[in-house]
Amino acid sequence: MKKILLSAIAIATVATAGESIVKSHVPVLKFSGTHYLGFTNKSPEKGEDSSKFETRRNYLQVKAYFKENPKDYARITLDTHDTKDGASEMRLKYAYLYLDNVLPNTGVEVGQVHRPWIDYEEHNGWNYRSISKTFVEAHNGAHLTNSADRGINFKTKTPYFSSELGIFNGEGYHEAQSGTDLSGEWRLTGHVLETGKKKAKKSATYANVSFFGQQNKGYKGGEDLNWMGLHAVYNQPKFLVAGQYIDVADGTSSQKGTGYSINGEFRVTDKINLLGKYDYFDKDDNTGDKKRSLAGVSYEYNKNVEFIINYLKEDGTSLSDEKKSDAIMLTAQVEW
Repeated sequence: MKKILLSAIAIATVATAGESIVKSHVPVLKFSGTHYLGFTNKSPEKGEDSSKFETRRNYLQVKAYFKENPKDYARITLDTHDTKDGASEMRLKYAYLYLDNVLPNTGVEVGQVHRPWIDYEEHNGWNYRSISKTFVEAHNGAHLTNSADRGINFKTKTPYFSSELGIFNGEGYHEAQSGTDLSGEWRLTGHVLETGKKKAKKSATYANVSFFGQQNKGYKGGEDLNWMGLHAVYNQPKFLVAGQYIDVADGTSSQKGTGYSINGEFRVTDKINLLGKYDYFDKDDNTGDKKRSLAGVSYEYNKNVEFIINYLKEDGTSLSDEKKSDAIMLTAQVEW
């Protein structure tokens, strides 16, 4: 009788509060969000200092899981970002259908999907996208690709090996396709400690070695863009260390060259973490190099919120004095 009474009170409370019932053609809808909120004080080598609050990125995501196979789903992710003039814009980041086990140990994404490399690195080797993009994406890094594109991506997972093999438009989700040629992109990863089917966590121990790259004919309707890289990461509960090397054989004059990136974390306590990163890219056209140095401290407030304070220096002989800068960043990295 007590349970019936409590249920009646709960139903009455929902009704009087005017809450809506979510309806769908699928049995499960999963909502989630990620926010990179911060403040940056920047001092360029030439020009005026600036200080500003930022809503760097905000992601709102929905996954709709199907009844016939609960591992199959459709996903949509909306992405807001700050523009150069301080406004906010919204873009479609992901919109794809995922079908599990279409081949042995292999699922497939179709639509506007993950590209093979960046998402892997952000979940296995570099945990702080809120303060710095990965080396292959950052403007003052190698600046070769971004994380999503229209295409198809086959994702394989086994204990000792995982991979992503895909064909894409090539220009990325920021831009429309230019020309008629497509881009072949890949990631092949060996999981030395048999962790290929497990989710990478800071508390886990894993050691991975990856070969990745892109072969893009007629990139943005112009020259071919062909590059490849090697990456290694070792993680255990007390620390992480990762490094990579890339070689850009074909591209525009600003893209061709070689470079490397190293980063690490030292977990002082369960909540306090020291982190660092260094990127270096040497351009083939003899116009110089690009360097990025980052050092910071993070504090895990709870499982949803992490605060970070860091220093970022961007330098190099190929950068103008306006782009060379020192910055102090304060960040709240929020996930729900």
